[in-house]
This record gives sequence, structure tokens and C-alpha cells, in this order.
Amino acid sequence: MSDRTERNEATSPTGARAIKPRAWAPVRAMTRILNADGSQRTAVPAGTGTGRSAVMDSALYVDGRRQPGDRHYAEALAAARRERGFVWIGLHEPELAEMTAIAATFGLHELAVEDAVKAQQRPKLERFGEVSFLVLRTARYCEHDELTENSEVVETGQVMLFIGPNFVISVRHGDACRLAPVRADLEAKHDLLAHGPWAVAYAITDRVVDVYLEVADQLEDDLDVLEADVFDRQSSGRIQRIYQMKRELVEFKRAVVPLQRPLMTLTAQVSREIPQEVRRYFRDVQDHLSRTVEQVNSYDDLLNSILQARLAQVTVDQNNDMRKIAAWAAIAAVWTAIAGIYGMNFENMPELKMTYGYPVVLALMLAISLALYRWFRRNGWL
Repeated sequence: MSDRTERNEATSPTGARAIKPRAWAPVRAMTRILNADGSQRTAVPAGTGTGRSAVMDSALYVDGRRQPGDRHYAEALAAARRERGFVWIGLHEPELAEMTAIAATFGLHELAVEDAVKAQQRPKLERFGEVSFLVLRTARYCEHDELTENSEVVETGQVMLFIGPNFVISVRHGDACRLAPVRADLEAKHDLLAHGPWAVAYAITDRVVDVYLEVADQLEDDLDVLEADVFDRQSSGRIQRIYQMKRELVEFKRAVVPLQRPLMTLTAQVSREIPQEVRRYFRDVQDHLSRTVEQVNSYDDLLNSILQARLAQVTVDQNNDMRKIAAWAAIAAVWTAIAGIYGMNFENMPELKMTYGYPVVLALMLAISLALYRWFRRNGWL
């Protein structure tokens, strides 16, 4: 877990980490709406947004139970501090203006907010004061009837978590892993949910890693089919299909492998903000992730072997073609050589006066050609 300089943070009277207004001035400047001709139309205040709300669900939890009623996230945060509970806000692809307003309410660092909006991050865990920022890359297997050079096998997205003392904010990009089922399952486990925001972080991470396992198992089936096609002499085994599978596996690997370090940090004893019981759950997630990493690495090695085998097959096929061409060229050379000798127009050639010279020469050329054909065929050249 790394710490960034908190030069833009201040402590509010309630104890939350708040952002200084001047730190967000450049962000507000980016929320201006332009007309089609490029002229400025309206300056939208930060936090109002220009379209649909990104908030999919917002709830207050006290003692592991969801509290009834619909509250604005600011009101829910105030209630969570009074009642010693926490707020869980679920966002889906938020715009910068709305994310800015949420960040101002919860005291989120501008660098983490920028990462959450752009959604182009590797899996990582960072610390901003009392707020932890966890980035996960999600993955989903794409069903397909046949693997081609254009097949999309793995779809990836991102889930980012802001975890504070009284809140957890989940920001989802893409549809590779939906979080509504995670919330429903977790709300049925009151004892686990009573551990606070880190219980939510565990549940989401566990769901993401479980999907990794499902994707890995389905990728194994694709690799089995690909391997069978490559070694089937009746199949073309196009290299483009192998390369496409390699690209999809690399995309999946980029989601899985970098998550090892954040999970190691979460399971370490130095993470005192994480309850001991929740840390045990994270260790179980780490075990599942290790299994997935081993599978992905083995698939990568297998795919490299399949690619090398196919390249070797192509080389062997080319050598076979060259041997066939050389064999037929040798057979044709017999006819060319004999015809060339008798085409030199010398006067003193005894065979020219022979009555049966022409059929004898033809029979000789045919006999030599048949002998060469049988010899090449016996040695596997034809």
C-alpha cells in the first residue's frame, strides 16, 4: 500500500478528510458544456452532472442490517457517523461532475477520483489518509460457437473501491461483474456485514476472483479444442486463431496477476484498519487467486507450446512440398536431358539412322522416370 502526498486535504470539523476548494477548481472548469460549433453554452456546477445519475444503490447499514428509507448519500453519511454504521454507495460509470460532488462529501483525494473516472488502472491498493483505494479488474467469459481469428473470448472491466471509516463507495466500469448480486448476498449475512466497510470490500473481491476461476475453467475448454485442431491432420489449424487466443489470454492475465500484491497487503498484519476476522476471509480469496494465477501461467505455457507446434508443422509441410517439387523436377530433368542431347543437330549421331531409335529413346526415358518415381515414393518424397 502506497501513500501519496495529501497536499489537497484538510480536516473538517466532523473529522472527515475534506478537499480544499482550490484543489477542485481545475476539475470544475472541465464541466463546461459546449455547443456543436465549439462555443460555450452553460457552465454546469460541479456535482450536478449532465445526464443520468450514476448512483445504482445507496444504503445505510447499522449493526450489519440495512436501514429502511431512501436517503441522499450526504444524509446517509451523517447518519452513519451518528449511529456508528456505514454507507455503501454503488456507482456505475460516473461522470466527472457527479464524482466530484461525491468526492467533496466524502473527502476523497483528487488523484483517486481521476483514476475512478478514467478507469484505466492496474489492480492496486493505495492509501489516502483514512481512505483506502482498491482497484480490481473484472473479467467475464464470452460465449462463442467457434473460435475464430476475431472471436472475443474474455471481456474485462474495472471495479474501484473507496473504503473509509464510515463508508464504502464502489465504482463499476463495464458489465463484466455486476455488484447487485453481491449486495443481496452480503445483506443476508448480518454477522459478516457487521464488520463494516471492509466486509463489503471482501465480498466484492471474492466475487471478482470467483469469476476469475470460472473464466479460467472455460478457457481450458477452448485450449483443449484448439490443441486438438492443431494436431488433427484433417484440420488447417490456422495460426491466426492461436494468436487471437493468445491475445485474449494476455488480457485476462493482466487482470489476474497484478492483484496478487494488493491481496498480500490486505492479508498482512500491518493492515490494522482491517478487522482480524475479515482478514481471514481475504486469505481465502488470496488462495483462490493463487490457484487462478497458476492456471493462467500454465495456459500461457501450453498456448506457447501449441503455437510452436503449429509453426513446426508449417515448416514440415513446407519441406514436404519442396521435396515433392524437387522429385518431380528430377523426373522431368531426364526427359529434358535426353531431348537436349538429340536436339544438338550433330550429323554423326548413329542413333539418328536407327529404324527403332525413336521408340527406344522414348521407352528409355519412360523407364528412367518410372524408376525415379518408385525411388522417391519409397523414400517418402512423393
